[in-house]
Amino acid sequence: MTSETNQPFPENIFRRQDETPDAQFYQVPRFVTHIDAGAIAAVTQLYREFFPSNSALLDLMSSWVSHLPAEVKYERVVGLGMNEAELRGNPRLHAYVVQDLNQQPVLPFEAASFDGAAICVSVDYLTRPVEVMRELGRVLRPKAPLVITFSNRCFPSKAIAAWHALDDHGHMQLVAQYLRAAGNWHAIELLDRSPRPGRSDPLFAVIGRAGAASA
Repeated sequence: MTSETNQPFPENIFRRQDETPDAQFYQVPRFVTHIDAGAIAAVTQLYREFFPSNSALLDLMSSWVSHLPAEVKYERVVGLGMNEAELRGNPRLHAYVVQDLNQQPVLPFEAASFDGAAICVSVDYLTRPVEVMRELGRVLRPKAPLVITFSNRCFPSKAIAAWHALDDHGHMQLVAQYLRAAGNWHAIELLDRSPRPGRSDPLFAVIGRAGAASA
C-alpha cells in the first residue's frame, strides 16, 4: 500500500500490531457476537430505519450473523467476508463472496447493484478504507444508504493504529472522513445510538448516501 492509496491520510495510521496475512487470522471460524445484546438491538434498529423491505443489500465484512430485523424480507442479501464457514452459516445471506478487502478492495459487483450496504463492527480493520468506500459508492444505487456501525471493542492486534489513538468521537470523525475522501458520498450523518450508557456496549454509526454531494 502506498500513501496515495488512502489520501489524505498518512500511511502509518493504517499499520497494525499484527501484519501477518489476514487470511491466517480469520481462517478459524468464530461463531460468536462481538457486541452485546443491547448494541446488537441498536444495529438492528438502524437497519430497520435505513433499509426498506424488498431491497437488495450488501453486507460487507460479513460473518455468520447479519443483525437484520427478522420481520423484514429483502429481495436479496449478499455477504462478503473472510471466513467461508461463517458466511455459509449465515441464514440471511442469499449469496456470499470470500474476499480480503485489505488485499483486494475492488468489489466483484456491477455498478448500482444494491439498494443499501452495511459494515458492522469491522471498519476499524480496513487498511485501504478510502478505496473500499469508493467501491461501495460505485456498487450502490444513487442515494442508497451505507450504514457503518462500531463500538469500543475490537481485535487489538488487527485494528489500525489510528483506531487505537482515537476516542469514540474521533472514530466517528475518522469514518466520516473516509467517505468524504472517497468523493462519491453525501448526506453524511454521525450518530450515537448507545442503548444504555454504562450498562451496555456503546454503539456508534456513520451513515452516508451514495452519490456526489450535488447529486
